[in-house]
Amino acid sequence: MFDKILIANRGEIACRVMRTARRLGIATVAVFSEADRNALHLQFADEVVGIGPAPSRESYLSIDAIVNACLRTGATAVHPGYGFLAENAEFCERLENEGITFIGPKARSIRTLGDKIAAKMLAREAGVNVIPGSNVVPQDEDAACRIAAELGYPVMLKAAAGGGGKGLRVARDETQLREAFAVCRNEARGSFGDDRVFVERLIDEPRHIEFQVLGDAFGSAVHLWERDCSIQRRHQKVIEEAPAPCLDQGSRDAMGAQAVALAKAAGYESAGTVEFVVDKDGSFYFLEMNTRIQVEHPVTEMITGLDLVEAMVRVAAGEPLPFSQEDIRCDGWAIECRINAEDPFHNFLPSIGRLVRYIPPRESEGRVRVDTGVAEGGRISPHYDSLIAKVITHDATREGAVAMMRRALDQFVVRGVETNIAFQAALLRRARFIAGDFHTGFMTEEYPSGFNAADMPPVDEPLLIAVAAFVHRSRIDRQASVSGQLPGHELKVAEEWTVVLNGERHPVTVRPVTGGYVVIDGEHSSEIVSAWRLGEPLLCGTGNARPFCIQVEHIGQMYRLTFGGTQADVRVMTARTTELLLSMPEKPERDLSRFLFSPMPGLVTRLEVEEGQSVRIGEPLLVIEAMKMENVLRADRDCVVDRLLVKPGDSVAVGQCIMEFR
Repeated sequence: MFDKILIANRGEIACRVMRTARRLGIATVAVFSEADRNALHLQFADEVVGIGPAPSRESYLSIDAIVNACLRTGATAVHPGYGFLAENAEFCERLENEGITFIGPKARSIRTLGDKIAAKMLAREAGVNVIPGSNVVPQDEDAACRIAAELGYPVMLKAAAGGGGKGLRVARDETQLREAFAVCRNEARGSFGDDRVFVERLIDEPRHIEFQVLGDAFGSAVHLWERDCSIQRRHQKVIEEAPAPCLDQGSRDAMGAQAVALAKAAGYESAGTVEFVVDKDGSFYFLEMNTRIQVEHPVTEMITGLDLVEAMVRVAAGEPLPFSQEDIRCDGWAIECRINAEDPFHNFLPSIGRLVRYIPPRESEGRVRVDTGVAEGGRISPHYDSLIAKVITHDATREGAVAMMRRALDQFVVRGVETNIAFQAALLRRARFIAGDFHTGFMTEEYPSGFNAADMPPVDEPLLIAVAAFVHRSRIDRQASVSGQLPGHELKVAEEWTVVLNGERHPVTVRPVTGGYVVIDGEHSSEIVSAWRLGEPLLCGTGNARPFCIQVEHIGQMYRLTFGGTQADVRVMTARTTELLLSMPEKPERDLSRFLFSPMPGLVTRLEVEEGQSVRIGEPLLVIEAMKMENVLRADRDCVVDRLLVKPGDSVAVGQCIMEFR
C-alpha cells in the first residue's frame, strides 16, 4: 500500500479522496492554484503545494507542475479525481516514467476509451450496441455539415475527449450545426486541451443510464449496478439516482453484461463508467466510457456499501478485486442533488462571491451524506466549475429517498451567492419526476421558458403565516425583556397582528404556549413549537405536531421564508401600520431596455456584432466565458447596436453595461 498520495484536483473530490486516504492510513498531498490559496481541501491534507496561477491551463492542467509537486513531496501515487488531468493518457505515462503510480486505468485504456471515436470502435468489436455516427473527425464546418447530412438531422456534436457536458451541442439543422461547431471546439480545447469533435445521430427522448464498473490487473471486471442521470440541463447532470426507475431486470442484466464486456475488452484496471442511452422503445446504445471516478459515484456507494475510492487505491496498489459479481448487493435507493452556484431564476447564470453563511444539512450514517469542498467564508471562483456540494440520501424505497432529500434541501443554508437549491426542491415535487417519467429533455419540456417563480410549488400559506408570526412575536418578546426600560413605559406586547403575504392581509392572534406560540388565523389554528433562537437562519420545529424546517432571513422590515422549493417575503405589523404601508405609492422602474448588462462575471471571448449593425431577435451579440463554459448572449428584440463598451479579452462583472442599442 502507498505511504503518500498526491490528489491532483481541488474542491469536493479532493476532500472526498482525502477522507478515504486518511481512513486507510495514507498521507496526502494537496495542490492549489493562486485562486485556491485558502480552499478547504488544503485543510484536509498533510502537505500542500502551490502549482501556479488561477487559470487551469497554468495549474491544475499543468503536467509539469503536478509531477514536480510529486517529486518535491515524495508522493508515490497520484489520484486525479475527475476533470482536469483525470483522463489524460500523456499525464498517466509521464507519471509511470517517473516511477509514480497513477490511481486509475492504464494509459492505453485512457487513450482508447477516452477518445470517444476509438471507444465506439472497440465497443463494436466487444459486441456492444453503439449509436450510429461518424468515425471521422471533421476539420471544418463544411465537413461536419456533410457528415450530418449523411446521418440525417438532428445530430449531436461532441468533443472526442473529456466529458461533463463540455464541447457538446445538439444541432437540428445546418445553421445550428455551423453555429455550434466553433463553440464546441473552443470548449473542448479549453477544458481538455483537445479540440477534436465528431458527429453522431441524436437519439430523441433518451434516458441516460450509466453502469459503474471495476476492473483489476488480473483480468477480473464487475459492474456495480446502474445510475439514472437523465435529469440534465445543457448536458450537465442535475439529479442522479440508483438504481434506474425505468429499467426492468432483463434490460439491467443485458446492459450490465455489455458494460463488463467492454471493460474486459479494454483490459480496464480501476473504476470507470460505461454510459448508455435508452430510447423510447427500450433499446439501448453505448454512448461513451468515462475512465475516471464520476461526480455521482456516491449514489453507487450508498446502494452497494462499497468505497469506490478505496477500490481504486487497492487496484492501483496491485491488489485483486476482493469480490465477484454475485457478491455485489443493490440495497434500497439513493439520490444525489448537485448544489451549484448559479441563479435558476435568470437562466442558471453562474454566481460568484463569498459564502457569508454556509450550513449544509446534518449528515446521517447511511442515510444523508454531503460531499463538499467549501466552508463558510470561502469564495466561489469564476475560474472553475460552479459545484458547491452534493447532497446524497438513501432509503429503502425511491419515495423514501426523495422525501429525505426534500428535508435535506430545506435544511441547506447558503448565503452570499445564488444557488439552485430552490430549483432542486421544486423539481423533486414535479409529478413526472415523482412518477419516474423523464428523459434527458425533461428540463426543456417542464420549463420551456426557463425556471421562474410560477414554476415553484404552491406556498403552504397557513404554515408560512404561522411561522412568520412566531418569528416576529419572538423578536418582540425579546425586545420587551430588555432591562433598563423606563418604569411605566415598558414595551407592551400585543397579541393582535397582521401578516402580509403575497399582498394579502391576514389578521392573526399570537399567544404564548409551552415551547412556542399558538397562531390563530381566522378559523385555522397552528401551534408552532421550536427551540429556535433569534438570528439563526434555520428554524426547525413542529406545526401542530408535524415536523418542518424553514429558512429565515430578516431583511429590513420583512422576513424571507424559504421552504419546500418556495420563497416568500412576509411582513408582520400592526393593522394601522399595514394600512399605511399598503397605501405608499410604488416608485416606477427606470427603462433600461436600451442597455445590455452582463448577467455573469467572466471573460469576453468574442464579439459577434459591430457598432451600427442591425440585429434581429435571437441573433448572437457576444460570447462570455464563465466557469469553463461559453455563454452566448443574444438579442431579445430587433434593434441596432449603438455602442460597444467591451472588447475581446475584457473581464466583466455582473451588472456591468457592455452594449447600448438604439
